Amino acid sequence: MNIAFIPVRGGSKSIPLKNIKGMAGHPLVWWTAKAANDCELIETVYVSTDSEIIKKTVESFNLPKVIVVDRSTESASDTASTESVMLEFAENHAFDNLVLIQATSPLLTSEDLMNGFSLYFSPGTDSVLSVVRQKRFIWKENEFGFSEPVNYDVYSRPRRQEFDGYLVENGAFYITSRENLLSSKNRISGNISAYEMHENSYVEIDEPSDWIIVENILSDRNKTDKQCVKNLDSPYIKMFLSDCDGVLTDAGMYYSEFGDELKKFNTRDGMGFSMLREQGIITGIITSENRELNTRRAQKLNVDEICQGVSDKLQVIKAICQKYRITLNEVAYIGDDINDLEAIKSVGVGCCPADADSRVREAAIYITQAKGGEGAVRETAEKILLWRSSVDHSAE
Repeated sequence: MNIAFIPVRGGSKSIPLKNIKGMAGHPLVWWTAKAANDCELIETVYVSTDSEIIKKTVESFNLPKVIVVDRSTESASDTASTESVMLEFAENHAFDNLVLIQATSPLLTSEDLMNGFSLYFSPGTDSVLSVVRQKRFIWKENEFGFSEPVNYDVYSRPRRQEFDGYLVENGAFYITSRENLLSSKNRISGNISAYEMHENSYVEIDEPSDWIIVENILSDRNKTDKQCVKNLDSPYIKMFLSDCDGVLTDAGMYYSEFGDELKKFNTRDGMGFSMLREQGIITGIITSENRELNTRRAQKLNVDEICQGVSDKLQVIKAICQKYRITLNEVAYIGDDINDLEAIKSVGVGCCPADADSRVREAAIYITQAKGGEGAVRETAEKILLWRSSVDHSAE
């Protein structure tokens, strides 16, 4: 059994009762509780608090998986560690795996948690923590009082696009087993893997200035979701089409020592296509390349349409629409480069991965948190089904 654990104190110093202070239309802790509640791999979400006000607020959320539990005065003190309340909980509750979630990270999504658990269940992994990639140059003071770089050579300064940067803990979530938690008495232990979240999740809410930044990000995200719902004219999205390279793959070209061309696909995207098909949505892949391995992947995904060697994607989409007797406005399309622009601008919901070309990101209605090849299609599929549900409810 996988559970989520969200510790929230009533005694915040920098922002009084910040865990239930309004953030973009909801109490702060609602955002992480909702993300955990919506994660299919989490069975129960425990919110641990010492505050009666917080308890009543969380219970008012009416999120079916969320349960409020008490924490002791000792584990809620200013000097108590997060591990102390985790251990207190673990000693009194049965579970297999726990994801610790910080309420001060409201940019966390259910997709992040799904991906985090997928990484956790990979062979050899004992714990997972969330990180963001920072492309900044780090300096330190040496023993002589002078400054020296930590992560680059000043005589060979890398360009940003060539710089891998470094991974920074963003504090959003940590996954471990009950057994490892109790034995190590630490939130992570053993072989630790890092799950990379969107760079805007770098900000944790510790000070009032952080609040303003995160609230603006959440407000923009909500506007995007509402705009997508607005674009889904009745009877809403009936077809989902995807580019291949840069969306279903990471856009890398891999070659074996024998010259065989290889591509890296993400298994989570396969589930995304399956979820759409189960709801009667037509699916397809449109790509400018013509490769046998694309055909094999399309067959594996069981998509309705596979179109390769396409130079004008919009014309192909129009032809497919005519075949199935649907309109462009009933189509969602995801692409990452300039040859996808016209299609993204013309369909009902144009989407792109987080690392798409800047012109594509500007044109897209929805930009995924995930990069190409890292579950962008799965994330888009879940959004489409959520939007369809929203349209259904609004019509009631």
